[in-house]
Amino acid sequence: MIRAAAFFTLSLVAYAQVPSFDVASLKAVEPTPPYSIDLGNTAHGKLTLTNVTLADCLKFAYKIYNDAQIAGPDWIKSRTTLFSIVAQAPPETSRDEIRAMTQTLLTARFQLALRHEQREMPYLALVVDKKGARLQPAKEGADNAGSEVRAGRIIANNLTTTALAVFLARQMKMPVINRTELSGSYDIHLEWTPESLNEPSADVATGPSIYDAIAQQLGLCLEARKGPLEVIVLDHAERTPAGN
Repeated sequence: MIRAAAFFTLSLVAYAQVPSFDVASLKAVEPTPPYSIDLGNTAHGKLTLTNVTLADCLKFAYKIYNDAQIAGPDWIKSRTTLFSIVAQAPPETSRDEIRAMTQTLLTARFQLALRHEQREMPYLALVVDKKGARLQPAKEGADNAGSEVRAGRIIANNLTTTALAVFLARQMKMPVINRTELSGSYDIHLEWTPESLNEPSADVATGPSIYDAIAQQLGLCLEARKGPLEVIVLDHAERTPAGN
């Protein structure tokens, strides 16, 4: 009897230690194009993900930045199966703590069964160019106010090279791993012509490709490599999330 009581007490303690939101709404949505997408905004303990796939949710929760590192049924990456999440934690909750809470939320609502494994796959390594980096150290007290990250432009203050690799991965649609060995933060101003627009034309002046721009403007380069990367494998996921 004592042993059973002790097991029950330990179970309650373990359950209490699972990070979770104070309140959370996770719903399937059917937006009509064009529609906005929020891939994970956090402010004052509040998380919003809007018009996202389950793969998008997993990428936020597990700090992964491309679909190649998510494996599972086709529907988890389909833009025809979208969800929106609004969840609230205490205002002082850090972004990493919110990620952990999101893992708990997704596991419960989608009845997830997943595992982590290493798979050999292609990726781009962000490295310092042979001529040396041309990065501008961040100004003291600089923040990311006024940052702009979109196709053809990355402008951000106080950015680490790891964060830059994250932004580049979203543009390249494949893993980008920081291999620069550069510490500190930098003011980044990177502009290039997106591939879809970078076609020879007598009427349109084209700019550098993203590869050339990274070398010319930042003194860095992207090298194609292959090696083991972490992949999240979904063995089971319910397509319809449990009710709020």
